[in-house]
Amino acid sequence: MGALATNMCLAGAVLTEVIGTTALAASQGLSRPVPSIISVFCFVAAFWLLAFPLRTMPTGIVYAIWSGLAIVLITLVAWVWAKQTLDTPAFVGMGLITAGVIVINVFSKSDVSATSAETFATTRGSTTGALDTSTDSEEQSCSAAKSPSSSMCQ
Repeated sequence: MGALATNMCLAGAVLTEVIGTTALAASQGLSRPVPSIISVFCFVAAFWLLAFPLRTMPTGIVYAIWSGLAIVLITLVAWVWAKQTLDTPAFVGMGLITAGVIVINVFSKSDVSATSAETFATTRGSTTGALDTSTDSEEQSCSAAKSPSSSMCQ
């Protein structure tokens, strides 16, 4: 999965989580069936979409981006749609969250660890019934691991 597809899945996870949380608020404690069903569907979709970036990005980075952007978007949706009031500290806090997400995306050089890359390769192999031993797969895992001494890279 390329970088664009990974980022699209992460963006999709954020958006479906925002829709799911908005529907959850509209469900009035899960007492209204349509918003409740939308909420459950969106949360399942959000976690499914979140699984894809976790293949190539560190868990903490994925979670920081996903939760940070979702917090800001949900708060803005509640402000605009539900007319919830926000004060200056709320806006400053959301600005700081957004700045944090930007710093992570622009400046972080964090990558998946060698152990994570090996675990993913092993899991992927056991799911399909046989470990993919192609050169492309090994090169991708090695570049993700950034460790030429990794057993997968030898």
